[in-house]
Amino acid sequence: MDTTIEVVTPENIAFEYQLAGPFRRLPAYLIDVFVRYGVIALVALTLTFVVGMINIDILGSFAFGAGLVGYFLISWFYGAAMETYFNGRTVGKWMFGIRVIDVDGCPITGRRAIIRNLLRIADLAPMSTLPAAAMDMPPVLFIPTGIIGMISVVCTRRMQRLGDIAAGTMVIVDEKTWRLPIANIDDPRVAPLASFIPGDYQVSRSMARTLAVYAERRHYLTPGRRTEIARHLAIPLIERFDFVSDVDFDLLMLALYYRTFLADPSSESADLGPLAGYSPLRRDQNRALPTTG
Repeated sequence: MDTTIEVVTPENIAFEYQLAGPFRRLPAYLIDVFVRYGVIALVALTLTFVVGMINIDILGSFAFGAGLVGYFLISWFYGAAMETYFNGRTVGKWMFGIRVIDVDGCPITGRRAIIRNLLRIADLAPMSTLPAAAMDMPPVLFIPTGIIGMISVVCTRRMQRLGDIAAGTMVIVDEKTWRLPIANIDDPRVAPLASFIPGDYQVSRSMARTLAVYAERRHYLTPGRRTEIARHLAIPLIERFDFVSDVDFDLLMLALYYRTFLADPSSESADLGPLAGYSPLRRDQNRALPTTG
C-alpha cells in the first residue's frame, strides 16, 4: 500500500508526506493513555496530600470537586492542548515520530485539535464488556474496540479516522521531504555566479520558499519590477557574501536559487563562461557584473 501523499502549497511547492498507519498510531495512543492517567494520578495524589496536611473538613469537598474537574479537563483536552502547542505532537506521537497536520500541509490549529480529540470517543466505538466477575453483577466494565476508527483509517485516502475527517487533519510520519517545480534558468551567468556563494551558507526554509516563488514568477515581471522585488533580499546577501555593491539583484537571486536547488555538489567547478575574468568579490576587484538586459 502506498502511504505517501503530496500536498502543494499556494507557493506551488510540493511536499511529500508519509502517512502514519494504524499500527504506528496505536502504540502512540497507548503511551498517551498512560501519560494522561499518570497526570491524573499525580493531581489526585497532590490534592490528597494538601488536604491531609491542612486537615480542614470543608477543604476535602473542595479537593474532591477540583479532582473531578481536573479529571475531566485532562481526559478530554490533553491531546488537544499538546497538539496545539507542540506542533501536532503529544508525548506518544513524539516518541513514535508522528504528528498531526492540516490536510493542506499547514500546522494544526487549536480548533482543529479540539474537534479531532473530542470525536475520538466515536472512533473508539463500539464498546465491549468484560465478563462479569460474578453472575449477580452487571457487566459494567467497558473496553473500546476502535473498530469504527480502524475502518475509517483503512478506507480513507489520507488514513483519517472520523475525528480527522471532521477536523480536516491527517497524521503523518515526522520526516518531511519536499521538492520544488524546476524553474527554467537559461541565463549562462547564473551557474558561474553561484560558484562564488560561500559553501557554508545555509538557506533557511522561508528563504527557500521565497527563492522558489521568485524564480518561478519572475518571467511575468518587468526587469524593473524584478529589481525592486529582489533588492530587499539581495542587499543583505551582498554584504554577507562580500560582493561588490552593484551586483545585479535579479541575477543574484537566480544564482542562489541555482546553488540551493539545482547545482550538483559533487560536480566540478562551473565554467565561468561570460564571467571569465570577473569576480563579484570585493577583495578581488571592484568591477561590476554584467547586468541583465
